[in-house]
Amino acid sequence: PVDVAIIRATSADEQGNLSMEHEGAYLGALDQALAARNAGGLVIAQVERVVEAHSLPAQAVRVPGILVDYVAAAPGQLQTTGTRYDPAISGAVRRPPSQFSLVEWGPEKAIARRAALELRQGDAVNLGFGISALVPRILLEEGLADAVTWVIEQGAVGGMPLLDFQFGCAANLQAIMSSPDQFTYFQGAGTDCSLLSFMQVDLDGSVNVSRLAGRPHVTAGIGGFIDITSRARHIVFSGSFTAGGLNLEIEDGRLRIVREGRSQKFVPALEQVTFSGRRAHLQGQRVTYVTERCVVSLEPDGLTVIEIAPGIDLEREVLGQAAIPLRVSAALRTMDSRLFQPQPMSLVLERRKRPGRG
Repeated sequence: PVDVAIIRATSADEQGNLSMEHEGAYLGALDQALAARNAGGLVIAQVERVVEAHSLPAQAVRVPGILVDYVAAAPGQLQTTGTRYDPAISGAVRRPPSQFSLVEWGPEKAIARRAALELRQGDAVNLGFGISALVPRILLEEGLADAVTWVIEQGAVGGMPLLDFQFGCAANLQAIMSSPDQFTYFQGAGTDCSLLSFMQVDLDGSVNVSRLAGRPHVTAGIGGFIDITSRARHIVFSGSFTAGGLNLEIEDGRLRIVREGRSQKFVPALEQVTFSGRRAHLQGQRVTYVTERCVVSLEPDGLTVIEIAPGIDLEREVLGQAAIPLRVSAALRTMDSRLFQPQPMSLVLERRKRPGRG
């Protein structure tokens, strides 16, 4: 039973009705309020302002006053962590594309570009934190900002997902769903592709994103990872092949490892299983692992290297830097050379045909 629910909105009228006109995400405010109310608990709402009773349009009320016990006014409350009100985040205006920063040239951009190659025009794509969050900026640079629809667990649909501590919100979005409704969509296998990160991968293709010994500052928990991956049809995990001091350079379209990472990421045993490769195989999920030096696919007979970066030695810098055996595809090919050039790729996404969707 929930004793107290603390929720947030933009405006509260004198009867406690709550609207969210300045919010970038509705999250689960209504569900939390219902849970507390139905358990006999209290509901406390933080809002930016209190307005006169009956002044909020009924269609704008997201949480009715019958569920709210206390209102705390916090004028000037931040819209996201470190962000004051930006009307583009709440859908009131559209921000020009030129105002969005592009991805700086380097190995992370090459990884994000390769992840983008997994997409098809018209896809609905879930997006996770980390390198994956750079993929929308890759499409923007390629003139493909509207080629896919981004769906984020906090509720944003469409637009340009934001980075760093603004992650979870989007500018120029098409719609904002409640987070519980968004998860219902994920759990029903609604998305075409999910772009996520990884910290460790084991022999079964299972992934750890939630725990590393001695590094609690980078492992804050699983978030929505379990729900997002449980039914996703295609999952692309992105990250560096090793970690801890890895130093890379790209010269003349070839990748060079200046200093290898101290920690291997393809390991015999995970510190915590956040995604099950065995379950993915049983469900027929397609799983791809994109790194700066190679691309690995989860095949029926195991993890298989299907692409290798130009300039990389397969035996020494891929197979020799994994603590588990990796299979090598008989059709092993070189990663697209455009990934390792600083200029735009002239990327073209194939259009995916799906039953019942135009």
